[in-house]
Amino acid sequence: MLEREASAIPLAVSFGSMSLEDCPYEIVVIGTSLGGLHALEVLLAGLPKSLPVAVAIAQHRHKDSDESLSIFLQQQCAMPLTEVEDKEVIRPGRVYLGPADYHLLVETGQPQGDYQGAHRAIERKFALSTEAPVCHARPSINVLFESAADAYEERAIGVILTGSSQDGAEGLARIKALGGLAIVQDPTNAESPTLPKAAIAAVAIDWILPLCDIAPLIVKLSSGALREEHGA
Repeated sequence: MLEREASAIPLAVSFGSMSLEDCPYEIVVIGTSLGGLHALEVLLAGLPKSLPVAVAIAQHRHKDSDESLSIFLQQQCAMPLTEVEDKEVIRPGRVYLGPADYHLLVETGQPQGDYQGAHRAIERKFALSTEAPVCHARPSINVLFESAADAYEERAIGVILTGSSQDGAEGLARIKALGGLAIVQDPTNAESPTLPKAAIAAVAIDWILPLCDIAPLIVKLSSGALREEHGA
């Protein structure tokens, strides 16, 4: 297991001269449940508006939850944040929140343009599903993570935050199996350590970090600066 120290992560990164094709990752998927409101508030506040990846969130929430969560999180986040619509095209530089009582999935479409074999040439969309809850949850973290892994393979980053169930551990394992990265909030720093502990037990985690250090790591990974170090 590669457990990186927070002190090894430089915080200052600029994307001013960086094209989307330069970014080694395309999506960050985040899963959380109990304690997730505060965790998302802290993480999203650390992401710059210019972040060249999409961010998708599966947060366990009551089935009758309204738009107040997305409104609150947008106030904390420089990136545009919306609740997902079915068949919505995934764009970089945006945060997507899974709506209440729907599974959130990633679908892969047909290759676009003249970039044969390139990941960027494939249009991907979100899909919403009312299939049965997974791990007693809808939206399920596993459902989002597994579909993102299948769609993006090594260009996906999975992030597990505080939570009171084990939903997400299998999905994070799928991301790792297909070449993506796994980041987990330090259980000793989590409001509810059950989910982080389950992920750590199931997956060879790349980074286990305090909550405040996860956003700086995502920023650095999106710049490509840590990819060579990680692969060494």
